[in-house]
Parts: sequence; C-alpha cells; structure tokens
Amino acid sequence: MMRRFDGDKLLIATHNAGKLEEMQALFAPSGVAVVSSGMLGLPEPEETESTFLGNARIKAHSAARATGLIALGDDSGLEVDALGGEPGVYTANWAETPEGRDFAMAMDKVHQAILATGTAEPWRGRFRCTLVLAWPDGHEEVFEGAAEGRLIWPVRGVQGHGFDPMFVPEGEQRTFAEMPHDEKNRISHRARAISALMAHCFT
Repeated sequence: MMRRFDGDKLLIATHNAGKLEEMQALFAPSGVAVVSSGMLGLPEPEETESTFLGNARIKAHSAARATGLIALGDDSGLEVDALGGEPGVYTANWAETPEGRDFAMAMDKVHQAILATGTAEPWRGRFRCTLVLAWPDGHEEVFEGAAEGRLIWPVRGVQGHGFDPMFVPEGEQRTFAEMPHDEKNRISHRARAISALMAHCFT
C-alpha cells in the first residue's frame, strides 16, 4: 500500500529555477504549497550515484531530513540512442563550465557526438525522469516517466530549459522549447512521472 501525502507543504529538492517553475505549475491543481531547497537555503547534496533513481534518492532524503518536510527529489536527463544512452544521468554535467551551466554548448556537444557516430537521422532519444517522494522518517515512494522523441539540429525555440530546444517529442513537429509551458507540461517526462505520483499519493 502506497503512503499518501498528508502534509500541507511539499519541498522540491532542487536549486534549478526552471525545474521549480515546472513543478509549481504541475502541482498547482493539488492546492499544495510548493517550496524548494534553493528557497530555503539548503546546500546542494553531491550526486554520487550512476542512476536517476540513486541521485533522486540522495536529493529527496537529504532535504526531508534537513527540514522535517516531505520532499520530492527529481533526477532526469536526456538519453540519445546513437550515443548508447548518453548523456543520461550525466546530462547536466555536459553543460558544466567554470562559469556555470551552458546548455547551448551542451546541445552543440551532443550534436557533434551524434555526427561523429555517423548515425543517420532521425536521431532517436528520450527524456527520462525519476521521482522519489521521501518522508522525514525515511519512507519513500518512487515514480518514473519518459517522453520519447528525436533530436534535431539546428535547435529551435526559447521556452523551457536545458535540452528542450533540441528535442521534438513523438507525434509533434515542434520542440519542447517551441511549446507553451502548459502544453509541454501535459506530455513531458516529468509530467508523466508526476501524474503517476498524484494518482497514487495525492488523490
């Protein structure tokens, strides 16, 4: 039996403003107040695992322990078939620079890596998301979501964040970055994982 969310405030274990904005929109219908680790000034835990689940667990449990709130940890990334699933769990690392994350550079890096394999288009891939809802007593519930699609070049669109300008979801001609937020939030990997979470823990 899955444990139900019984608090009035949910802590999103992230310092990523784009991810927080997406989460706030997705949780708005539930009426639950949403705060983030960044808003509370919590330190960012080191993500030392090699799986989405492992890193989501680190974020969720460290935030729940530190605050006494039920915390939601999210780890997500882009898997490119031509690259054997990379960048995958290391998606954010591909954007790291001494001055911070540069996703324009990261998208170019992914494009160059795909070209180096000689793979013909369409370049298949997916965004994957793993959520861990953690209670201060150590209990957790796990949910996953994926959005299948293809990678394009040159990139298109200015909405969204991360690799959104490079990704066209299945059945679409527009990239995630060309879609209004509410449209993307109905079909994204994160939306699908949160939909499962809401169905089991919130309704």
